[in-house]
Amino acid sequence: MKKIFFKALLTSSILMGCTAADNTQSNVTEAATAVVNATVVEQSKEQLLAPWQGPFQGVPAFDKVTLAGLVPAMEQAMASELAEIDVIANNPATPTFENTIVAMEKTGADLDRLFTYYGIWRSNKSSSEFRQLQSELAPKLSAFSSTIRQNAKLFARVKAVYNSDEVKSLSPEKQRLVQLKYNSFARNGATLNTEDQKRYAEINLRLAQLHTQFGNNVLADEENYVLYLTKDQLGGLPESIITVAAAAATERDHDGQYAITNTRSSMDPFLTYSTERELRKKVWQTYYSRGDNGDEFDNNAIIAEILKLRHERVGLLGYKNYASWRLEDRMAKSPENAIALMESVWPAAIARVDEEVADMLAIGKRQDGIEKIEAWDYRFYAEKVRQDKYDLDSDEVKQYLQLNKLREAMFYVAGRLFNFNFTEITDGSVPVFHEDVRVWEVKDKTSGEHIGLWYLDPFARKGKRSGAWATTYRSHTTFDGKKNVLSSNNSNFSKGAAGQPTLISWSDAETYFHEFGHALHFLASKVEYPTLNGGVRDYTEFQSQLLERWLSTDEVINNYLVHYKTGKPMPKALIAKIKQAATFNQGFKTTEYLASALVDMKFHTVDPKGIDPDKFERDTLAALNMPEQVVMRHRSPQFGHIFSSEGYASSYYGYMWAEVLTSDAAEAFAQAPGGFYDKEVAAKLVEHLFSVRNAVDPSEAYRAFRGRDAQVEALMRDRGFPVKIKTKK
Repeated sequence: MKKIFFKALLTSSILMGCTAADNTQSNVTEAATAVVNATVVEQSKEQLLAPWQGPFQGVPAFDKVTLAGLVPAMEQAMASELAEIDVIANNPATPTFENTIVAMEKTGADLDRLFTYYGIWRSNKSSSEFRQLQSELAPKLSAFSSTIRQNAKLFARVKAVYNSDEVKSLSPEKQRLVQLKYNSFARNGATLNTEDQKRYAEINLRLAQLHTQFGNNVLADEENYVLYLTKDQLGGLPESIITVAAAAATERDHDGQYAITNTRSSMDPFLTYSTERELRKKVWQTYYSRGDNGDEFDNNAIIAEILKLRHERVGLLGYKNYASWRLEDRMAKSPENAIALMESVWPAAIARVDEEVADMLAIGKRQDGIEKIEAWDYRFYAEKVRQDKYDLDSDEVKQYLQLNKLREAMFYVAGRLFNFNFTEITDGSVPVFHEDVRVWEVKDKTSGEHIGLWYLDPFARKGKRSGAWATTYRSHTTFDGKKNVLSSNNSNFSKGAAGQPTLISWSDAETYFHEFGHALHFLASKVEYPTLNGGVRDYTEFQSQLLERWLSTDEVINNYLVHYKTGKPMPKALIAKIKQAATFNQGFKTTEYLASALVDMKFHTVDPKGIDPDKFERDTLAALNMPEQVVMRHRSPQFGHIFSSEGYASSYYGYMWAEVLTSDAAEAFAQAPGGFYDKEVAAKLVEHLFSVRNAVDPSEAYRAFRGRDAQVEALMRDRGFPVKIKTKK
């Protein structure tokens, strides 16, 4: 009744208008509006904090939650967790594994659920309203984290357990949990004096604001720069790309035109096929200038401040630079080891670029009379070389790469390796946050046991961050009753026209498999405690990179790569060309990646006082003899991996570290009697490399699978680079 009354009151006030004689009515209206708004906020807050209902142990209420109550919900959830933490910290009983470590694992359930919604609004459905709330929440979340990490009583209890005799009698999994808990405090300021702890918290607070601003600036440039083409500017573009561009223009109220958006999924194919060289240059410059346009969204000053604050913070802990602190508990252990790996591959990569450029220039001179290959020419003429050397047309390959068929192929691989079965849920019992999202139930094929759910959000749209990623809404645990997995894959494919399949490139298909590898890592988990579902950055990409290898297996190619019009399987001759060209363009791919990884590491191993990020990037690349025809995969002002959070900061090298593991593990399958579907090797893969998550040290886990450490020579063979033969002294 209250809602109806206030609605009627508001409506009547609007109809009557408001004059000087109506001040009383105006005051009543304002009061009524305030009460209505407060009611909306309160209801939204309650829904955001509500335990998940429905099937599958409860699922997120994506169809009910709203932004209205986000801030008060976050504040209440943080307060609840701090109260739980205080109970543990002030427990008069002697610290034990159960009353301290396990008790901590049980805290924060409300906040965990809330972060699921927060993550969707941040990554999949961003808006100006959310970004404003995000900016408001960032410092509060940072302060919340610092309050826990700097709780002296809590750390004293964790430290007591860490040093106790009890630890020696615990299982290896529980011992690792204690170690990770202790490190999460000791490496994040818990051992500092009061004054330094205060400064540490201040730095984290400011970094949270800067990370948020950096990411929002990149997203703004992606949304604000769209190139609209007319029909006479479509030279060289395949019909599939034209159709997608037309749909993108229509979506943005530019009917009759063709939109090239400022995202990789739109930029990459345009640069590959467009015969309009000046337009290629414009698209290239716009894309690689994100966050670097000297305007309100420029990120250079933000980068400089981030680097200085990170350096100061680890200095408080006694580390010489940020990278040394970050890599201490990674597989690489030190920046020197990571740099050594990258520099061992770099010379072969840039030498291959020289060869690729020479091949491209020969064609460019002959066909178009150009005298130099520019950066915006690389993809275009690389495609020409591919056709010339291997008679392989990327657009021809694309006709066999239907998004839905590739998804079925991934399910097939998951069935063969993990014994998983995927069944789509179509009865509406599992809410989704956008009409494009679909959901599958995952079961064990033999026992029928429910494993979890898999959400898929495949298409690009306004408000969705670029790239591809995987996440979980709930991870597997057993310590407090078995919890099943809610996993998610997210991509930015350009949606095909209505009624037409979405066709993607071979590279995009590899990315599709890659991200599904992360989902399988989530779904295969057998760990007992939440913390053990975390990962070691230079290891967690390994499982997903490895899954890319199954895209090119005969079983997948022969059964799922069928022509979108005829339904006929990919011809054997085309398959042979794809496999023959497997190492094609590796100079470009390896160099653009390594350039980003090396610049990231150099940023985080120097004293950043007075640093000019643009100049530092240029000088670092010059010192590396970076080929002028190639640009970093992620230039610094748009390098969200390392500047919109600390997830990959001084850790982007991890993709290559993981690639060494990937290449080595792939050879284990290739040499097995059953090839990539060998049951024995697959069982070891699941047991030692997927199901244990972070319950086992990654180096030990890999040795359990392979019987030895990984060897870099496998990576060099994979990329077609020269392999130096080791000789005994």
